[in-house]
Amino acid sequence: MAKKLQTPEQVKNGLTVRYQNQHRAWLGGAGTWPLEINLGAPTEADFAADISAVRRWVDAWSSWRGVGELHQERRQFMRIGVQTLPSRVILRGPEEVAAWCGQAQRWQRAALRCADLVSHWPRLQERHGLGRHFDVLADYSESDYTRLHTALAWLLSNPASGLHVRQLPLEGVDTKWLEQRKRLIVDLLGLIRNSETETDFHTACGLVRAPHRVRMRILCPIMRKQVGGLRDIEAPVSELAALSLNPQVVLLVENQETGLALQDMPGVVSFMRLGAAVSVLGSIPWLAGRPAVYWGDIDTHGLAILARARRVLPSTRSVMMDAATLERYIELTVQEPTQHADAELPELTLEEINVFKGLRSGRWGERIRLEQERITWPDAMRELQIVLEQARRHATAAP
Repeated sequence: MAKKLQTPEQVKNGLTVRYQNQHRAWLGGAGTWPLEINLGAPTEADFAADISAVRRWVDAWSSWRGVGELHQERRQFMRIGVQTLPSRVILRGPEEVAAWCGQAQRWQRAALRCADLVSHWPRLQERHGLGRHFDVLADYSESDYTRLHTALAWLLSNPASGLHVRQLPLEGVDTKWLEQRKRLIVDLLGLIRNSETETDFHTACGLVRAPHRVRMRILCPIMRKQVGGLRDIEAPVSELAALSLNPQVVLLVENQETGLALQDMPGVVSFMRLGAAVSVLGSIPWLAGRPAVYWGDIDTHGLAILARARRVLPSTRSVMMDAATLERYIELTVQEPTQHADAELPELTLEEINVFKGLRSGRWGERIRLEQERITWPDAMRELQIVLEQARRHATAAP
């Protein structure tokens, strides 16, 4: 049979691809309807070459009982006379395409919920943004959809409540449910308010953010006397900022286990497990201008955190994050689950940049990562003490 003649199965396959690519845009109001699908037109040569194949094509459409309008036309042929043949299928809207693809129920549920949201907040009709949340509208249980509606309605009516998340008086909506749907709620609020620039959950919802807590260990016995002998402190960064400590060196370690294993070190205050939030150290005044040492995993994220640390503590030195250390312990490496995006990190030294690029390019293996705990502890402490002492001397020699 001529390839240009489309059977019902071929039409279904084509519509399935179109639906997968366009259904979100259709829910947002895009698309031109009706949609006309030409089924092809057999020629006299097609009949002559394989009349049985053409007949099978005609029979397939004669027995078809799907959604849409099947149009036929009478055509005159020289040898076989007048024939009534299928010519095109017309679909009146996306709901009919969904039916062809076995997606009728999901489409109907999403469309009904979309209409419901627009009826409460008409601006959503203008924004055409609901389509990107098709899966939410199609697949949420009735209870989850009710929770979403309840949360949006309350937050829009109380745009600056100043409450904590746990204090929200939303029936059936708990904190965990909200925490798992931050991006969805922020995006929908932006669509309704016609302002999609705000991406922070607490700001968009008018809520109070829990204070950022930082874990600090005072490794210097003399400094511990200033805080009642406490060695391990976890507190809001604003409270740590109110202290009057005077460390000789600030030590930043990426992982908590490493930080907890550190022994006493004169003049040293350490911070652990900050990750990308290392920038909060810039709001602690008694750290300004202090020499700092950063020890993290040798992976792309560890080097990116090092770059962030230097933005607030410019004198930060890295330790055991070089190619030599990586190669020495290469047999103990694991894979980094997801690498940091390729980015310009001007705060890194040339050697550190080379390590970052080597990790990204797979120079030592695919997504190689050396966790700092893998380094033999006596060797690590020896190297760390050397770099801490260098930092102290550099600070003393500075004018």
